[in-house]
Amino acid sequence: MSASKPPFIIGIAGASGSGKTTLSERILEEIGKGKIALLPHDAYYRNQDHRSFEERLKVNYDHPESLETELLIEHIHQLKNGQTVQLPVYDFVHHTRAKEVIQVEPKKLILIEGILIYVEKQLRQLFDMKLYVDTDQDICFIRRLRRDIVERGRTMESVVNQYLQMVRPSFLEFVEPTKRYADVIIPEGGLNQVASEMVIARLNNLLQR
Repeated sequence: MSASKPPFIIGIAGASGSGKTTLSERILEEIGKGKIALLPHDAYYRNQDHRSFEERLKVNYDHPESLETELLIEHIHQLKNGQTVQLPVYDFVHHTRAKEVIQVEPKKLILIEGILIYVEKQLRQLFDMKLYVDTDQDICFIRRLRRDIVERGRTMESVVNQYLQMVRPSFLEFVEPTKRYADVIIPEGGLNQVASEMVIARLNNLLQR
């Protein structure tokens, strides 16, 4: 990677269950995983080892303070400087960081995905392209319900309670207002074929230059 040409940094934000991950996966598949350094914001949830499991369940994971965004910012700067970073791994079943990490090499494209990535100005200013996935909240809730039950071993009651008490209020307070910072708003995320192809074409064009 040329020192004179820094990596291009893309952000994908939107509500939980909006289709951010689907869009990210489509970009990775079409562009090639070997050309993109992926840093999911939810890998940076703060370590909860000092709390009991019951206390961890009460944490609002949709609040900006639940994330170690300062570490994400540090990692972005390190990747821009050609350094390898150690991406944390978060255990969503036990609600704390796992012991292992993932080594992420510097690439020409850096992709950051998360619901809260446009909240903090210091992080927001690092993006060269800011995408926001806009999906109806009832669809987002259904997707989240399925994911948390199937992938994270949650009960339906716990998912519903968390959504009403934390997820929806935090979305209205923190996530939805950041839509105004987006360069492009994509309804339905990765399921929006036209918008996805436009973004992918733009990124391919940047790589070819």
